[in-house]
This record gives sequence, structure tokens and C-alpha cells, in this order.
Amino acid sequence: MHAAIVFLPLVGAIAAGLFGRWLGDKLAPIVTCVLLVASAILSWIVFFDVAIEGHVRTIELMSWIDVGAFEVNWSIMVDQLTAVMLVVVTTVSSVVHVYSIGYMSHDPHRPRFFAYLSLFTFSMLMLVTADNFVQMFFGWEGVGVCSYLLIGFWYKKPSANAAAIKAFVVNRVGDFGFALGIMGVFMVFKAVTFEAVFDATPDVAGQSFSFLGMNLDIMTTLCLLLFVGAMGKSAQMPLHTWLPDAMEGPTPVSALIHAATMVTAGVFMVVRLSPMFEQAPDAMIVVAFVGATTCFFAATVGICQNDIKRVIAYSTCSQLGYMFFACGVGAYPVAIFHLFTHAFFKALLFLGSGQVIHAVDGEQDMRRMGGLWKKLPITYAYMWIGSLALAGIPIFAGYWSKDLIIESAFVSDSPMGGYAFWLGVGAAFLTALYSWRLIIMTFHGRPRMSEHAFGHAHEAPRVMWVPLLVLAAGALLGGLPFLGGIMVYHGGHEFFGHSITILGENVIELAHEATPFWVKALVLVVAASGVAAAYIGYMWKPQIPGLLASNFRPLYKFLLNKWYFDELYDWLFVRPAMRLGHGLWKVGDGAVIDGLGPDGLAAATLNIARRARAMQSGYLYHYAFAMLIGVAVIVSWFLFRAWG
Repeated sequence: MHAAIVFLPLVGAIAAGLFGRWLGDKLAPIVTCVLLVASAILSWIVFFDVAIEGHVRTIELMSWIDVGAFEVNWSIMVDQLTAVMLVVVTTVSSVVHVYSIGYMSHDPHRPRFFAYLSLFTFSMLMLVTADNFVQMFFGWEGVGVCSYLLIGFWYKKPSANAAAIKAFVVNRVGDFGFALGIMGVFMVFKAVTFEAVFDATPDVAGQSFSFLGMNLDIMTTLCLLLFVGAMGKSAQMPLHTWLPDAMEGPTPVSALIHAATMVTAGVFMVVRLSPMFEQAPDAMIVVAFVGATTCFFAATVGICQNDIKRVIAYSTCSQLGYMFFACGVGAYPVAIFHLFTHAFFKALLFLGSGQVIHAVDGEQDMRRMGGLWKKLPITYAYMWIGSLALAGIPIFAGYWSKDLIIESAFVSDSPMGGYAFWLGVGAAFLTALYSWRLIIMTFHGRPRMSEHAFGHAHEAPRVMWVPLLVLAAGALLGGLPFLGGIMVYHGGHEFFGHSITILGENVIELAHEATPFWVKALVLVVAASGVAAAYIGYMWKPQIPGLLASNFRPLYKFLLNKWYFDELYDWLFVRPAMRLGHGLWKVGDGAVIDGLGPDGLAAATLNIARRARAMQSGYLYHYAFAMLIGVAVIVSWFLFRAWG
């Protein structure tokens, strides 16, 4: 059963990818959907068996690599942490697969699309079931490749190709750090299995090594290298720039990969490696700082975006920041709890935005929408549920998980706890603001599109909105203490057993017991204030945003241009790389290699041939003179040899 969960999506990918031409455009999607739904059902069965009953197991499939002292088995490890991830990945993937039947109904390459989706799901499942670093890296790179293929699925669009390449290149930066971290782990521990490394971690803690005249802590260095990989995959500053551009892919791709699954791989990795990070407090500080900074940064950018999918993309970036600073203050179970709830309400928002885009003939600019709530009542309800959960309004899922993250930061003894707390509170206000800005600009006010486009706006077919009931239920109820909340409430740390390690004081218990009332009230007040500010600025007094933008134009342009990260990277890396490439092409390749190599030899041959041809004049005295010169040379050579 456990192997079937992982390999059923692979079977679907092979069927749609290799035999899609024979299965046809209708049967190939159905095959992949049936296999994904079966995998999701089995995942829920395993969840209750492992997470509730405690039947943790590791299934060894085969010996994978055996070279000298380096041995790696291909295994499936299913503990409580894995069980939660299996449910998240397969459930959201199943909904996205079924939704895509309607969304991609007019695309001529549906079998290829569904093959990519299923292959991505297989790679993600390999990542979360890995019992060693190498197998995790296999799944890590697998989801990266599938992300590249899906972002650039509409390859005839130059913008889609550019976005796919950008995602691939930026992730290579993070993956390089991740690979160095894995190599460092093997050098230090002489093993790559999690169990062996975690058992030996306390003995390595506190040891240092010399590098360029500096004494560096081994565990801190390893954890920071591994965290660089998480920064790339989970779009944390400064490796976040690929995520908003990835919205060039089809909307189901945004929901599956860039909201609920792949971008959470970095969070999962940090939580999985909690025994190592707990022994590296300096690395924990860095994780908390990066997460809190990204959380606030992305929220400030989200309030100025006009593309409906980009608003949700920056929201994803911000919510991932919450998860990371939860890890940074030691609240790993809370990070996974928010990962769980976030998967439902963020996938719901992405797929709901897809229904809006589908209804208005591909339009994504919210400034050209408005007044759609009467045309799209079901989508409107879904977007309300998702936005309420995202903003952290009771009793929706985000309220339970996000507020507990902020409370954990407040009660933690981490040096970054206060920093993370206040940035988290500020981001909570901005989250509520841009959530309701999206709702109001899209569904309320007068229609800002052509009468023809508004008249033809229509609700999505059933195959698109019925599966979203699953996500809506998760966004509405998934955070309740007796459902998803069992991860962190009522002794929630015990829920994860030995799959998560927390040394020292448990900040989750402190958050439950020692959080002052004003902290709990503050989070609710700022969320409500954000909703109220959106209503005032975009419904009752719509001239206010324009006045603020004109009066604070430098700040507005700074936020609109995403803190100029793209421009900075273009100046620092892209243009120098282009100049270097052009120089190597013209000088290195053209002048040196070709000039002295094949082109040079060809030119020399032609030159000699021309000179030889010029000697064939047809005059007898020219030939006699040449013969005389030849005789003189031969005689001189013999004389020099005789004298020598």
C-alpha cells in the first residue's frame, strides 16, 4: 500500500506521456486522475494508521548505490511527518488533476500536461518519503525539472519560456548549496541516512573546522548550506524572484506546485532535519530572520500588484516566510500545521482565480474586472472562504495556524523572536488588506471590462468547481483542534513522535499557556483592520489608493517594482553574464579558437594556394629562375652538412 501511494502517479505519468497518443485526449486525463485519487485515498488510510495509531515503518525497496563506503538504499519511510505530507500532496494533486480536465479542455496537448502533473506528484512523494539525503535530493531535483516543464508548458509564449528558465536558474543556486550540504554531511558523518546522521549529531555538535583561516562550527555550516536549498525551492529572500514569474504557467500548475506542494519542500526539509538544526542555534537565527523578512517583504509587494495570480503568488511567498520563522524559533509542528492549512486555502484561491480567468477570456488584470459576483456566485463564495482563511479570521483554518506561529515567536527565547513577532503582526495586517483588495477589485464595483466580455462571463463547468469543495472544506475546517489542529493542540508535539526533535523548552506549550491576552487580541485586531482598510480604500472611498500612490510615489514605485530585486539582479548578474558571454563568443570562440583553429588553417591553406597559383605564370625564365633557386638551396644544404 505504501509503495502504491508513491508509484501510482508514476504509472499515470508513463501512461499519459508515452501512450497518450493511443489513449487520446479524453482517456489520458481520466487515467491519471483515477490513479491520483486512488493514491489520495490510500494516503488518508496511511495517515490514520501512522499518525493516529503510531504504526511507523520504513520499507526498503532495493539497494540503489553501493560504491565503497557509500551505500544508499531506495526506501520508503512513513512516519507522522511523512503521513501529513502524503495527505497534503495527494489530496491537492487529485483536486488539481480533476479541475484540469475542465480548465485544459481546449488545449491540444492535454496528455503531455497530465503526464507532467503526475510526474511532479511522483517526484514530490519521493521527496517526502525519503529516508536519506540522496533520495531526498532525487525528489528535490525531480520537482525542479517538472516545475520547469510546467511553467514553460505553453512554450510558444516567450514570457513562459523566460519564466521557466528563470525558475530553473534561480533554483540551481539554491540546489548548489543543498548539494554542498549533502556532501558535507557525508564527509562529517560518513553516512547519508537520516537515522545514522541524527544519531551522531550530538557528538558532532560544538565541533569546528578551519576554512580560510577561520574556525567555523560544523553543524552551523552544514545547516546553512542545506537551508540555502530551502531558500531557493521555497522562494525565500533573496532567491524568491522566480515565484511570481512562474505564474506564466497554467493556473492548475500554480495551485499544485507554487502554492501547496513544491514550494513547501524547503519547509519540510528544515523540519525533517530538526535534529541537526536544533544543534545549530546560529543557523536557527538565520532561518528565523530570513523567514520573517520574507514574510513582511512579500506582503508589502502584494498590496500593489494588479495581476490576480501575482497577488496570490506573493501571498504564498509571505506565508512560506511564516512557516520558516516558526521553524527558526523551534515551533516545527506549528510550521507543518500552517503548511497543512495553507495547502487547502491557497490552492482554493489559485483555482478560484483560475475560474475567474476562465470566465473573462484569459484576463488577469484586476483593474479590468469588477462586478463579477453576480456572474460567478460559486467562485465568489470559494474566494471568500479562501480569503477568510488567508487573513486569519476565526474560525477558518488560517486563524488557528498563523496566529499560533505569531504567538510562538512572541514567547520564544530566540534572539529573533521579537523581530519575527512584529514583522509577523505587520504582515498579518497587509495580508488581510491585499486579500480583500483582491475580492473587491475582482467581484465588486462597476464592471471595468467591455460589455461583451462582461456579458459572456459565466460560471465554470462542474468538473472545475465541484472538486473545489474538498479544498473549501479544508480551508474552513482544517484548522480546528479536533481535525488538523491535533498536530499542535492537546499535547500536539507528541503527535509527531520522533519525526520532529525539539530540544529545550517547547515554545508550542508556552504559546498555549503563556501568551498574554493582548497578543491574541492584537492579531485579530490587525486582521480586522486590514479588511476594514480594504473596504474603505477600494469600495467606500476608491479615490484613496490613487491619492496615496501619488503622494507617496517613491514608496509606491518601490513596492510596485518589488523592491527592485529584479533590476538589481539584472545589473549585478544578468548583464555582466551577457557581456562575458558575448566576449567569450566573439573573442574566445571566434578570434582565438576558430581564428587559430579550423578557420585559421583554412585561411592559411587558401593563402598558400593563391601564392602557388601566382607562381604558375607560363614564362620559361620564371621556371628557370625557380629551378636555379632550388639548386642553390640544395647545394647550400649539402655544404652546411659537410662543414658541420
